[in-house]
This record gives sequence, structure tokens and C-alpha cells, in this order.
Amino acid sequence: MKIEKRIALLEQILGEWREHVGQQYDAYRNHVYRMLNFCFALHECAGDDREKLIVAGCFHDLGIWPDDTVDYLQPSIELAKKYLRKNRKQAWVPEIELMIDLHHKFRAAENEDFPLVEVFRQADWIDVSLGVHSFGLPRGYIRSVQRTFPNLGFHKNLVRLTIAELSKNPLNPLPMMKW
Repeated sequence: MKIEKRIALLEQILGEWREHVGQQYDAYRNHVYRMLNFCFALHECAGDDREKLIVAGCFHDLGIWPDDTVDYLQPSIELAKKYLRKNRKQAWVPEIELMIDLHHKFRAAENEDFPLVEVFRQADWIDVSLGVHSFGLPRGYIRSVQRTFPNLGFHKNLVRLTIAELSKNPLNPLPMMKW
């Protein structure tokens, strides 16, 4: 399994958000690179499938930054939809919307029409769990991806946001999580 160290479309999309994301930009960019490498290792794909994963990867957590919140799924979906409309890829909206909406689902996101939704969910869980959940990927490969794209405080920021959300919404501190 190879590690893709530079993905032009990722750099193009996220580059437009550098100022918006601010100090967390490199941490988020590395998270997206880790996720996409895990996606590509879990599911060999090319063409439209590959591009869909890259677009979903770039936008899946971007809604965090406008309001500094963990309740970011819908804002992230809206940002992705805007990008897809601008790039004349409206037909991809249902699939990418599901990828973003279900990427923190605890159970499998089985969808015969859109199998990439489950691939995307697994890849995010691999990264968020720091490789504890591997979904069959070799641990050595996961560690290599992690070394290539260091965390740079991404998980620490998620913990900070979760603690802040807990104080505001103690009965629903993780609104982005789904069963």
C-alpha cells in the first residue's frame, strides 16, 4: 500500500480555506490526508469515486471553524454542496452529503447505492481512534501514514471543542455522533 503525499485537488480545495481555518489548517490538512490514504487503502478507486472521496474529505469537518463548534455536520454539508454546484457536480450531492453526515456513525453505514459512504466512515474512524479501529488495514501502514502526516494537535482541538460543547449542552455534548 502506497502513501499519497500530495493530492492536487485536496491542495486546491483546502488552499482556499487556509485563512478561514487559521492555525488549525496544517492539522486539518493532515487529518484529511490521513483519511484519504486510509480510504484509498480500504477501497481501490479511480476517476469519479476518487474525486468524490477527495471532495468529501476536504469538506467533512470544515463546518467546525465558522462557529468553533462540534455541531458542524450541516454547515460542512452546505459548504460541500456549494462547491459541487459551483463545479457542476450536483449529481454527486446525495452521496457526498451522506458521506459527511454519517462519517461519525458508530455502526456501519450500509448503503447499496453509495458504498463509498461506509469506506469514508471507516477511514475517519481509523484516524479519530488513532488506529485503534483498523478495519483490516495493517497497523504498520496506519503508523506510516500517521508519521507521514503528523497530528499537529488535531485531536487535541477536537477534545477542546467537545469540552466546550459539554458545558453548553450537557445532555448532547457530541451532536455529530450517530448510531
